[in-house]
Formats: sequence, C-alpha cells, structure tokens
Amino acid sequence: MSAFLEYFRFAQPGWLLLLLPAFLLLALRRGKGSEAAVVFPNLSVLASLGNQVRRVAWSLGLPLAYLALFCSIISMARPVWRNEYQSRSASGIDIMIAFDVSLSMDIDDFVDQGERVKRIDVAKKVVDDFIGRRPEDRMGLVAFAGRPRDASPITLDHRWLRRSLNELRLNDQRDMGTIKEQGTAIGSALSAAAVRLEARDAKSKIIVLITDGASNSGKISPIEAAEHAKTLGIKIYTVAIGTTEGRVDPSIMRFPYQEFDLPTLKKIAELTGAEHYWAQDLAALKQTFTTIDNLEKTDAKSLTVIDDTELFPWFVGVTLLAALSSAVYMALNPPPSA
Repeated sequence: MSAFLEYFRFAQPGWLLLLLPAFLLLALRRGKGSEAAVVFPNLSVLASLGNQVRRVAWSLGLPLAYLALFCSIISMARPVWRNEYQSRSASGIDIMIAFDVSLSMDIDDFVDQGERVKRIDVAKKVVDDFIGRRPEDRMGLVAFAGRPRDASPITLDHRWLRRSLNELRLNDQRDMGTIKEQGTAIGSALSAAAVRLEARDAKSKIIVLITDGASNSGKISPIEAAEHAKTLGIKIYTVAIGTTEGRVDPSIMRFPYQEFDLPTLKKIAELTGAEHYWAQDLAALKQTFTTIDNLEKTDAKSLTVIDDTELFPWFVGVTLLAALSSAVYMALNPPPSA
C-alpha cells in the first residue's frame, strides 16, 4: 500500500471534480419517485409483471453504465505510475586522493573525544567527510607505501570510493595490509595519481596528498613528479599529518625518528599552484580539508527526471467494455414501453 501511495499519481487531477455530479446523479437515481395519482387495483397483476421486467433490465445494465462513467472520468484525469530520479552532472573537478598507508600511520598521536587515535583512522574519517561534502566531484583513490596501488578509479560512485577508503589497511606480520612493500614512495604515488588524471577531460584536476613521512623509496622523486603534474595542469595539495613527538614502535625501527620532510611537501604545493598544510591535531586536520573544500568549488547542475507510466489506457478499456456490455444487456432486456 505504501508503494502505491508513493508512485501512483493523477497527471491532470482537475478532471476528478466531475465525480461530484456523477455521485449526485447516482444518489438521485436511487431515490424513490413520486406516488401515482390514480391507482387501479385490477391492474396490479400487470403492473407487477412490468416492474419485474424493468428491475431485471436495469439490475445489471445501470451499474455497468455507471462503471463506464466513473472509469471515463478517471481516465481523463490521467492516472500514472510515477518514478522520480535525480540526474546530476559532474562539477568538472576531478580529484585523486593519494593516501599514505606506510607503517608510521599506525602512530596514535591524535586525540578524538579524549582517546588516543591512530593517524590512519583519523585520516580516513576526515577524508570520508571530505568525500561526502563533494557529491558532484569525480574522485579516485591511490594508496601508497613502498609503491603505489590503485584503490578506486575516478568515479562519481562515492559509496564505492568510501568503501575502498575504509578497506585500506596497514601491513602487518602476516602481510595482510593493502601494500606489502615497506617505505614511503611519495613521488611514485604522485605520478600514479597524475597518470589517472591525465586522460580526464576536466576543467580542474587536483591531487590531495596525505602523508606523515618523507619519500624514501620509488623510482621518481617527489619534485620530479610535481613538475610533471604541473605540465599537465594538475594542482597538488599536500597535507602532512602527525605531531613532532610521534614515533613508530621500536619493534619497527630501532631508533625511531620524526621523518617529516615539510620543505619538500611545501615545494610540491608551490610548484603546482596549490597549498601545503601541516595538521598536528584532529581540529587542524578537519580545518585543512574544509579549506581545500572551499578553495576548489564549482557549480553543478542537478535535475529531477520524472518517468511516468500511463495507466489511463486500462481505464479507457474498462470504460468501453462496461459501456458496450450495458448497451447490449439493455438492448436484449428492454424495459416495457409506457
């Protein structure tokens, strides 16, 4: 019943006002007429025979005629089964997110609601919010550690993208992570993201790099990758996350140290005409992505597509069938003439 109420509509409901005089006509027809002025007792037998013939003739013929009338009025109101779809066009901005999944992202130097939280969990949460605020942008995801890996193609299907983001995992002793190769290949990650954007026909192409370390692996340096991206008209926003006190576990690195390479990250952003950010707490990270969101804005059109399936032919068919049946029935069972 709920589905019926949601999808059933009348395209021209004004015609339904004709149902009021139709119901009035039905009510008047069922009313009792005036009594006869002169009564002939000796003709009562003949009169009863006439009434019986009249009742038989109209017992089915008249309801069929009224059914035809009501169905014709409903068909004029054009009943439809309506489906509405939201058709949206892309904004013209294509965004690739390069997401660091190296082991240092396991450091829990962020605080969320009074509890220590790992860098990767905080980054996932903030990036997910960023994706949710930009439904008209095509976005893709590249994860990287010692090498880059495509996690999601550039798409408007943000449910797929967010699911891919949520499935990113750091490597562990059982090699169950997203990327098994150790290290931080920032240059390779930027190159992979730029290649995905190169073939895109978008008026604005952006890479958002999220990392907590310095590039120490890969076959291309971050600056070389940035220069290549610049020739393609791609801007690279660099986001460094983590505090200066954060260190990896000694079981991973005997003498752990903070490996931020802020000058390189800043130069990458400057080369491509973008901005560099360093988020040392959750509030700063959220503000960083809010700023990027505000810097890269454009309008996108959203249209509502209405798909109506016409139902009036069914009512027209019932109208014709009922009218024809009523005419045939009353022709075969005529009422007595006066």
